[in-house]
Amino acid sequence: MVNFKKENKGSLLAVAILFFSVLFFSSCKNDVLPKPSSYLRLDYAEAKYANFENDCPFTFEMNADAVITGEKDCGFTITYPKMKATIYLTYKPVNNNINVLLKDAQKLTYEHVIKADDILEQPFLDATKKVYGMFYQVDGNAATNSQFYATDSIKHFITGSVYFYAKPNYDSIMPAASYVKNDMQRLMETLKWK
Repeated sequence: MVNFKKENKGSLLAVAILFFSVLFFSSCKNDVLPKPSSYLRLDYAEAKYANFENDCPFTFEMNADAVITGEKDCGFTITYPKMKATIYLTYKPVNNNINVLLKDAQKLTYEHVIKADDILEQPFLDATKKVYGMFYQVDGNAATNSQFYATDSIKHFITGSVYFYAKPNYDSIMPAASYVKNDMQRLMETLKWK
């Protein structure tokens, strides 16, 4: 009499060993997978700052590698050709309209709330130079990543915002956005009225 249980167990064991051997050896090959999209790592030289002064009623320090162009009524564009970025500075005299100027500056920032992940407000006060304002850091895929306004509350009002001439993908422009943000903060901190 033949014991079917022993022969059945032996053949099942042989099939199982064969199956796992095939599975083991077939899983050891290197499959070619497409690489995910990535961005170049961008490192920029340490910024060197120079004082900017002309006939307008204010001075400030700016990055020596940036190019400044005068616009009408003491407005300026500060371009960063390697980064495809531009800081737009707008000057307006205060004529009993400080509340309107403040609302316009805040409205400009909060128009980006649709695309922004977060808007960080950083108040700025320098009582010795009479410079008061707000610096905004806009995180996310907004058109502008940094903005500010500065005033002495009685005569002068300046707004600044940075724009990149690229699709607003925050992850890809983050190194450049951080670099220009630091320059904008330096500009605001060194602002002096004449």
